[in-house]
Amino acid sequence: GSVGSGSWSEQLVEALTVQGEDGTEPGLGDCIMHILTFGWKVLFALVPPTSIYGGYLSFAVSLLFIGVITMAVGDIAKIFGCLVGVPNSLTAITFVALGTSLPDTFASKTAAENDSTADNSIGNVTGSNSVNVFLGLGLPWMIGALYKGSQGEEYRVKAGSLSFSVFVFCCVAVVYFIVMYARRRIGWGELGGPSGPKWFSVGLFIVLWATYVGLSGYKALSS
Repeated sequence: GSVGSGSWSEQLVEALTVQGEDGTEPGLGDCIMHILTFGWKVLFALVPPTSIYGGYLSFAVSLLFIGVITMAVGDIAKIFGCLVGVPNSLTAITFVALGTSLPDTFASKTAAENDSTADNSIGNVTGSNSVNVFLGLGLPWMIGALYKGSQGEEYRVKAGSLSFSVFVFCCVAVVYFIVMYARRRIGWGELGGPSGPKWFSVGLFIVLWATYVGLSGYKALSS
């Protein structure tokens, strides 16, 4: 079946209604999530329906909404970091990263539950991060370089503790790939598998993330 909506009223009714998974009766968790996400549901219900201009207008406006919200999350996190005395580099890899990556996490969870393979769930994460790195960083830097070049100035951004942070990230990423390769060779697959190895992998990956944040944060605070 097709995915989309035919009118703004249909979208608003869907946003205001508590719905369960796959049309089932909503449970307590569904009600809690509806309350927590009510404002966002109503906001994104204002996006033009997919029936207008073949969905292209909906796609463009959705990107605009996501961009504005991402800017707001970044500014709020920066203000919070300033209030508690946390450097921007540490705020970026904690509050901003969590705020912008949690939607990807839920999308990957849904893909993992509904698909027969792990390709879409893992591809969603790698695709999202590639957009962040190549487009999210490359496009602003290109615009900045072109603007500074038109002014006869050199565009340069100091790295700070970025090199150390990238080094730590590469180290924990290597451990991650070793674990994923070992799981595939043993026969447990990239996702799921027996209960013991599954929870061991979850715990290990959380430790890897905490190690990355801890070491990068320590470097940022000490520099």
